[in-house]
Parts: sequence; C-alpha cells; structure tokens
Amino acid sequence: MPTFPFEVPLEEILRHPEDYVDAVFSCLESEFLVMPKGKGFVEYPVFERGYEALKAATMGFSRLDPDRVFQTAVSEPISIVVLRSMLGFTPPEWAYVTTQRTGVSVTQGFVRSLDRKVRMNPETGLDPNGVTGERLRAMVMTACRLLAAGVPDGDEDQLHRLDKADTRNGIDSIRNLAAMGVPYAMLLYERFLGRPFAGHRDSVSELIGDSLESAIEDVLSRAGISFCKTKRAERIEGFDQASDFIVPSEFNPQVVIEAKITEDDGTARDKVTRIQHLGELSLAGRSADDPRYEVIACIGGRGFGVRREDMKKMILATRGKVFTAKTLDRLVECTRLKEFRVS
Repeated sequence: MPTFPFEVPLEEILRHPEDYVDAVFSCLESEFLVMPKGKGFVEYPVFERGYEALKAATMGFSRLDPDRVFQTAVSEPISIVVLRSMLGFTPPEWAYVTTQRTGVSVTQGFVRSLDRKVRMNPETGLDPNGVTGERLRAMVMTACRLLAAGVPDGDEDQLHRLDKADTRNGIDSIRNLAAMGVPYAMLLYERFLGRPFAGHRDSVSELIGDSLESAIEDVLSRAGISFCKTKRAERIEGFDQASDFIVPSEFNPQVVIEAKITEDDGTARDKVTRIQHLGELSLAGRSADDPRYEVIACIGGRGFGVRREDMKKMILATRGKVFTAKTLDRLVECTRLKEFRVS
C-alpha cells in the first residue's frame, strides 16, 4: 500500500510531492460507465409506447396534424418526450421557440415541470384545458410545423439543429426512417455529435455527486461528529462560497470539507482553485501553524487524475488532507475530525 499524504507531516510532502500525487492517483476511481437512473427515468418500453401512439396519430408520420398530435399528447403524455426527442431540443429550448413563434408565453418553469410530470407519471393523462392546455397546444403546433418543414436554406458554414437524418427533409425524412429503420452509421454519427446519454447524465449529475457526500455524511454520523451540510448557493458568514460540510457548525468552523466527483478535468481544475482559495482564507491573519480551520478535500472521478500539477496544488493547499472513496475510512483518524469524535 502507498503512503498517503494525509498520513505524513507537510514537510515530508514538500520533500517528495510527486510520490504523494502518485499515491492519490492510485486510489482514484471512475464510475463514468455507470450512472444512477434517478426518479423519472424513462424505460425503453415506456418510450416506445409513446412512439407507437405518435406514429398511429400521424398515420405513420405521413401527416403531422397538430390537433391529432395534441390529443395524443394529452392521452399518452410520454409521446411529448418522443416529440421533443424528434426535435432534438431541451425543454427550455422548446419553450423558447414556441413563445417566439406562437406568441403564447411558455415559461421555462412550466416546461420543466411538465417534462418532469410526464416522466414521473407517464400513464397519467393531462388536462387539455386552461393554461396547461393552451401552452401544450402551442408547443405541439410549433413542433409539428418545424418537423414538417425540415431544414431551411442557410449558410454553408452553419449547422441547423434540425439537420438530422430524421428531420432534414421534413416529414418525408421522418416517414422514410420510420418505415425503413435508421441506418446504423448515421445513428452513430448523431450520437457522436450529441454524446450518448448526455441529457440523462446532465439530469442526474447531482445524484452522482450525492453518492460521495452521502458516504462522508455516514462517516461523520457514525463517529458522532456534529456538522453542517450546506445547501447549494447557501450563504455562510466568512465564506464567499460555502463548503459542502462544516464541522462542528457554520458558527464555529474548525474543519471544512469539499467533496466532488467529476469525469471532466476542467471541472476538476475549478475545484482545485476553490480548495486553494479556502486554504488561503484559513490562513488570513494567521500563521501557517495556526489556521482558522482545516481544509479537507474528498474527491472521485477520472477528472482529478488528468493534471499532476493540479493534484499537487490540492495536496499542498489541504496540507495533505486529500481523500478518495477508498480512503474515506481514514477520514476521521487522520484529520482534526478526531477531536470532535464522540463514539
């Protein structure tokens, strides 16, 4: 087993920093191949049911009648997700285009709420009346017009969002691909442009991070340590950006913990900068041997394993207190957290 930076004095880290970068790298794990489904995940059979309902309402995608599509959206709400997938839009993008083209105000809050409601309860019909009905009808009308028209003429150096295999030539493209099946090379090319599972990964990004935070919370709770777990964008006096955990409380910070899982090296670099800043704040007006609080980093994901210099900066900013999922069992005994342990 390697010797980790949290096991040795800062002087030893300064003598052999590269050895401790290697030690942290050796226990970094990446879970980018597996994602949590999260609430509202749409299984393929459910999605396919919406697809078939939409296909039937449009006579095999040969006629995009907004009234028939609207009735299908009301009775089989999951068809709304299918329609949005055909557009290739995010919910807010669909709302914006609808407002722009119809004059009906479709807010981002409304469309996000509708999208979530449909995914959570795909078998529950929607109310075709009132504001919901008016906005949904406008969205359906906009989608049908866009899909039927296809890609307008434009500059050669620009790429239109509807320039996809199934929507390039309007309703003819949709009908043909629905009848013959999508060519695999084109399907792969469109995935290449959009990253497989990109939309789902974005929607569960908080859950991915929550797995590490939950593990830290378990460690602290088992040791009987008092702590404050902050909320996103919460304001804490003395911090320009609140840390994920503050021990024993936000009124008397003695240990702060930053937690992050990322597969992206740019995001990792931002976190390193944040941790460096916390280290500087802890020393404001204090000597290096008497910081205001101890800074701890708990990290995961391949993003932190890309830049050696960034890892070195993090190790130095935390005075060696860098932990991963594999070393969380040492979190209390190798930091000032042991001073607050009661069990």
